[in-house]
Amino acid sequence: MPVNAGNIGYGNVPVSASETAPLLIPEPASLWKPMTKEELEAADGPGWRKVRFYLVLLFWLAWVAMLTTSAAIIIKSSQPVAEPLKWWQKSLFYQVQADQWTEEQAEGSEGIYVHEQLPYLRSLGIGALILRGVFDVEVSPSNLTATDANFGTLAWMQHLLSESRKADLKIVLDLCELDLLGPQDVGGNLSAATQRALHFWLEHGVSGFVICDTDAAYSEKTLLEWRGVFGEFSSREEERIVVVNQTADVLRPLNGSGQINITLVDVVMRSILPHSHHLLSAQEVASAIQTNLQTRGDDIWPSWTVAGKTSDELRKLLLVLVMTLPGSPTIQDDNKMEKTKDKGEKNRAAVQLFSSLSFSRAREEALQCGSFTFLPFNTSLSSNSSCVPPLCPPILAFLRSWGCAHFLVLLNVGPEPHTLDPTWASRLPEAGMFVASTGMDRFGSASLYTLRLQPYEAIVIKLFEAGSHS
Repeated sequence: MPVNAGNIGYGNVPVSASETAPLLIPEPASLWKPMTKEELEAADGPGWRKVRFYLVLLFWLAWVAMLTTSAAIIIKSSQPVAEPLKWWQKSLFYQVQADQWTEEQAEGSEGIYVHEQLPYLRSLGIGALILRGVFDVEVSPSNLTATDANFGTLAWMQHLLSESRKADLKIVLDLCELDLLGPQDVGGNLSAATQRALHFWLEHGVSGFVICDTDAAYSEKTLLEWRGVFGEFSSREEERIVVVNQTADVLRPLNGSGQINITLVDVVMRSILPHSHHLLSAQEVASAIQTNLQTRGDDIWPSWTVAGKTSDELRKLLLVLVMTLPGSPTIQDDNKMEKTKDKGEKNRAAVQLFSSLSFSRAREEALQCGSFTFLPFNTSLSSNSSCVPPLCPPILAFLRSWGCAHFLVLLNVGPEPHTLDPTWASRLPEAGMFVASTGMDRFGSASLYTLRLQPYEAIVIKLFEAGSHS
């Protein structure tokens, strides 16, 4: 082929190009150049240091915030969410024979007056008073707004209601065993006189009424009419309630219906002991407690109380029991609990035990709305004990739990000391803290492996799970 063969060139280089032209066309100069020494020194000035410091600080703060939020979500998700309790579900009820207050006040200036007694009871954690003895047993619906001649004047009752509002105490009137319908109330219809009486007391600030399950008013028709009257005065914080006093081992069905309508009854007051005219023995008390703990119903909100007679040692044990059972405890009137001018050593010990239990219950969700588990307990008696089952009642125990919080309640109803069986105790967390005891002489940490219960002693222990510091 001729050297000068037309305009054909080699590659991308035209024939007309100069021989000195470069064969490869260089790339355009880069827009980014390495920083010079002077530029680097300028970037390390005070302004840039401050910017870098705040950027690093912002990064670590964001990291810590994300870590804290994640931990809070995990902890909160593991805890159950409780429905808000109503006032009567959170309250401690104190049942008072109210005519005794008027008698004490009539004795003279040495007595404790209502305006002193009510704030004192509220300071102990009591939220509501159930007043008994206000009306004559033979009262009729037409004079249900009049008080018993032995109780005092109506003006004194109105003064009591006024002072209770100042002390933030609810008042519930006991109408048990009263004839609330009368002969003219055919078919259980609420008479106009009874409706006027209910309006009268509700307008004066009464928060509810107690009736017995043997009363004629204990019927679905009557309670529905009561609910209609209550609706005119009720709000969530001022809800009016019906308390039914259970007189037998099993709650009776509503009169005329053959069944219990739980929507018409707010609280069922039950006694942990059977009614008796003699002092119940330790074995009888243990049997009654065990029966009630194993057959406890969850359909209606309970209020446990102690109606049977027993010894002083067992009364303290029963106080611990009713204050730790599910529901709203009802404490029978006791001179040891009320304010007096000269409070003896026994009174101070009773008040100390009650205050410890009431304050623990007020701040611990496990004791307010936690689950209930009855525990079969194994114990061993001392070698020289002369007491053998069934004469020696066993240890009774139950657990109240809410999330990771567990409260163990131990009851030694017998006259002999008991040592816990370590094999049984291994099923629960070993470590715990004493919350209360009948002798108020248990303090600090507790170990189930070395615990020894004294005769007629009740103990409340808050158990700690492994890795828990609550």
